[in-house]
Amino acid sequence: MENVLRPLLVVGGSLIITLLVGWLVDLLLRRADSRHHETPLWGLLRLCRPPLQVVLCTALLRASFGQIKLDVVREHRAGIGQVLTLVLIAASAWLVIRAAATVVQSSYARYATSTRDPARVRRVRTQVTLIQRVVTAVVATVAIAAMLLTFPAMRTVGTSMLASAGVIGIVAGVAAQSTLGNLFAGFQIAFGDMVRIGDTVVVDGEWGTVEEITLTFLAVRTWDERRITMPVSYFTSRPFENWSRGGVQMTGTVFLQLDHSAPIAAMREKLRDILGECAAWDGRDWSLAVTNTTPTTIEVRAVVTAKDADDIWTVRCAVREQMIGWLRDHHPYALPRVVTSPAALPPGDHWRELTGAESLRTPSVGNVPTPDKAPRTGRG
Repeated sequence: MENVLRPLLVVGGSLIITLLVGWLVDLLLRRADSRHHETPLWGLLRLCRPPLQVVLCTALLRASFGQIKLDVVREHRAGIGQVLTLVLIAASAWLVIRAAATVVQSSYARYATSTRDPARVRRVRTQVTLIQRVVTAVVATVAIAAMLLTFPAMRTVGTSMLASAGVIGIVAGVAAQSTLGNLFAGFQIAFGDMVRIGDTVVVDGEWGTVEEITLTFLAVRTWDERRITMPVSYFTSRPFENWSRGGVQMTGTVFLQLDHSAPIAAMREKLRDILGECAAWDGRDWSLAVTNTTPTTIEVRAVVTAKDADDIWTVRCAVREQMIGWLRDHHPYALPRVVTSPAALPPGDHWRELTGAESLRTPSVGNVPTPDKAPRTGRG
């Protein structure tokens, strides 16, 4: 009977204690969250409940499983202890990572709600994201190393590895030069404020928004929902356009190729009407001027403004579409056309001297019959 009750007490007691502690912690966090509405920290800490329960349950079992007087437990005592130790280390790492992520997210949420500058919010978001990834990588590395050191064979190997750490470090540094370069470039981007999550950039002729920044790569989401992934070292070694630096307001241009007879004054009035009805125009500035001319057309440039890159694209498309439609309906002569009428030739003598085309324009009498000397047919 004792062999049955003892395992039930050890396992069941560990589970009951774990559930009670988890319920009590969750109750305290809910009360703290209801009292402190200014910070989401207490509500986010409730996400740490699962890893906390795993750590507590594993620790209780690790400390008390030796009290189970079963032959199976006695024969595999070392293996069971080893498994519980590995689970305890992994669960502890999970708890630390979850707690660090909770603190980081809470700090970012408070900063985002108290700051009205979108550029600063994006910069802090980029920094805390990379910090969170670094903490995760460090904790995971330490946890894996601790798990390996629980094996007696790995302790002996560890001594040899420490003796040759210098040579291995040099070899690894040479082999992973590109990876290390991207790693340091990631820190440079995060804390140098070169590019942030949510920035509008133009890279290799592709326009898009920075969607994700890690320690090794950066993802850009293009306007057509494609994802461009490139190493972060690209942004520290090559020039690129960042449309979100120095404010998100944008100025755009619309170029029209028209005939010389285009009504410029009427076009200015129409442009003002178009912008007045366009919700994406921010009302800061607009203009229309002739910026170039060719023998067949003139180049008309319309300048418009908007609050961000998305709206400037909308404004440019609206101006281009409505202006062309208005010209087509009310001033069709202003649209460019190809002149097909024959050009006037210079005086005959001067033309013959320059081109030597007299023989081409005056046919030979001997070869081509003229009306006066044409052969007659029939009678008379």
